[in-house]
Amino acid sequence: MSPDVPAPDGPDATGPQQWEQMLRAMLGPAADDAIREMREMGVDPAAMAAASGLPADPVALQQALAQVQRMLATSGDQPVNWQMAHDLARQQAAVGGDPSLTPAQAKEVRDALSVAELWLDVATDLPPVVGAPQAWSRAEWVEATLPTWRTLTEPVATSLSAALAGALGPAIGEIDSAFPGGLTDAGAGDPTQLLRGLGSAVFGLQVGQAAGTLAREAFGTTDIGLPLLERPAPALVAANVDAFAQGLDAPAEEVRLYLALREAAASRLFGHVPWLRAHLLDTVAEYARGIAIDVEHLEEAVASIDPTDPAALQEALSGGVFAPQTTPAQQAALARLEHALALVEGWVDEVATAAATPHLPHAVPLREMVRRRRAAGGPAEQTFASLVGLELRPRRLRDAATVWAHLTATRDVAGRDALWAHPDLVPTPEDLDDPAGFDARRQAEVDGSADLDRALAQILGDADGTDEGDQATGTPAG
Repeated sequence: MSPDVPAPDGPDATGPQQWEQMLRAMLGPAADDAIREMREMGVDPAAMAAASGLPADPVALQQALAQVQRMLATSGDQPVNWQMAHDLARQQAAVGGDPSLTPAQAKEVRDALSVAELWLDVATDLPPVVGAPQAWSRAEWVEATLPTWRTLTEPVATSLSAALAGALGPAIGEIDSAFPGGLTDAGAGDPTQLLRGLGSAVFGLQVGQAAGTLAREAFGTTDIGLPLLERPAPALVAANVDAFAQGLDAPAEEVRLYLALREAAASRLFGHVPWLRAHLLDTVAEYARGIAIDVEHLEEAVASIDPTDPAALQEALSGGVFAPQTTPAQQAALARLEHALALVEGWVDEVATAAATPHLPHAVPLREMVRRRRAAGGPAEQTFASLVGLELRPRRLRDAATVWAHLTATRDVAGRDALWAHPDLVPTPEDLDDPAGFDARRQAEVDGSADLDRALAQILGDADGTDEGDQATGTPAG
């Protein structure tokens, strides 16, 4: 638009005068130099903004810029903007409604968890955890589990921030050089800090999306295989349990009791096997630290972002920005994680169903429904996969459940649960292939260890005899 063309009137005016006012509002004293340099270069501020995809309405532009500034201002030096993650998770959890629980609903959940604890006393040797049973809304699930999301996501957030800096660095450099003295002197801030803030904000959006989506699907604190509470305590999200029960042949009360059994059993396992939670979370972190970012995909995603629409930023990155190849170390970590998830969920599957069968007529069909749900995954698992580059899916759940059932039959409940005392005692991938050979393989290991002990004792005994012979006669013994 040439300077001699009058600017249109009204709230949608986009003439140079309005854009100059916007630049002055953004840049303060440095705006005059920037506008003069742009004119000398033959650049029309209005045309420049239109080409960038920014809104034509200066008021809308100001609102968008203010939103971005707030987004970056709250990031600080954190790899994840946790305030943004928290706020978005709460918003996502409330999609479709998330009313507070009525006293009757809360009582139904707590009663189901209490009954589940009584039934589990027969099915497992592990005692109940200390924490009181909880009935939650989806928002309460978000508040309780968000600290664990920090542990799960910060290792890869650092990698994503670095990749964003690489993808956006040239563009920021060009913008920086367009202003006299650079963006810092123009009052827009340090470009490096802006990039760090952008990476933190982007990952905050992703974490919030994942946690909020899971809040609408999770039954409790353990049904994705990972313990989401630092101190395990059984809890159920009443709305999600009721939604799952709709359309099933089993009564809602039976569904609630079966899911309560699974939640309470998993809480006992994580509460009384000290090494298990740390093993799972450390394995996820080990995998995440080695993730490579697909910079080409990231650049394409960033180029497609509408800067006025935060939802577009989430959608642009939801397709995954992680390079498909994995290192040998990551493949080993993934194999350990999948095996551990299978053992945990196989044990929960076996114990919960054993406790439910004498009391719930639909225990076996409910078991199959939950198995299929975990095998198929859902939007929440897909969101998590795009977040940290891996799926939390126990691919050998059925095999693991078969192993635990075999051990129940051969070693009884106490002998089966005693295997959780140390990570070297639990079933191996070979045991999942051949459950019936578990005891024979363990006996062979014991026999091999005994043979090694005898050989070592003989070697040490020979050495002692030689020393004694040398001391007594000055000649070698034997």
